[in-house]
Amino acid sequence: MNISTFEIEGLVLIEPRLFSDDRGVFYETFQINQFKEFVSEDVNFVQDNESVSKKNVLRGLHFQNPPFAQGKLVRVVSGSVLDVAVDLRKDSPTYGKHQKVFLSGENKHLFWIPKGFAHGFLALEENTVFHYKCTDFYHPQSEKTLLWNDKTLSIDWQITNPIVSTKDQEGLNFSQFETPFL
Repeated sequence: MNISTFEIEGLVLIEPRLFSDDRGVFYETFQINQFKEFVSEDVNFVQDNESVSKKNVLRGLHFQNPPFAQGKLVRVVSGSVLDVAVDLRKDSPTYGKHQKVFLSGENKHLFWIPKGFAHGFLALEENTVFHYKCTDFYHPQSEKTLLWNDKTLSIDWQITNPIVSTKDQEGLNFSQFETPFL
């Protein structure tokens, strides 16, 4: 297993060890003891989600306010995405900055996004299957959305007209956003 960290503290990219032979490929998508080695907080996953997206569908930038904030371990089962995490932790030196990673069914990478981040992705292929392991249950009353194309965040999604839900089109502007994350 290969682990990569970023300038934004807490984000981790996991490259699992693949075992290939003439029958195909085997790999562990999650192993708690290894996960605890590179994540400083105590993590308990309580819910798994999966979405299927058409090419050019953009989902996000979503988060849940405390006390229902979610950490997410995400991966692509098939297809590919441009995945983005935005630091919402007020006391963080990287507050308001974002990290982009490429996840695909082919590279099999996993991306750990702890509590205190907004998350979104752009599907780069038809029928992209995206899997989330979450540390808290979905709580609609605490769910918030930042505007995916907010000028302050300046995220280059590498697309001009993605397919975006009404909820995501009406996201909060970052400049008017007051973070609940310390």
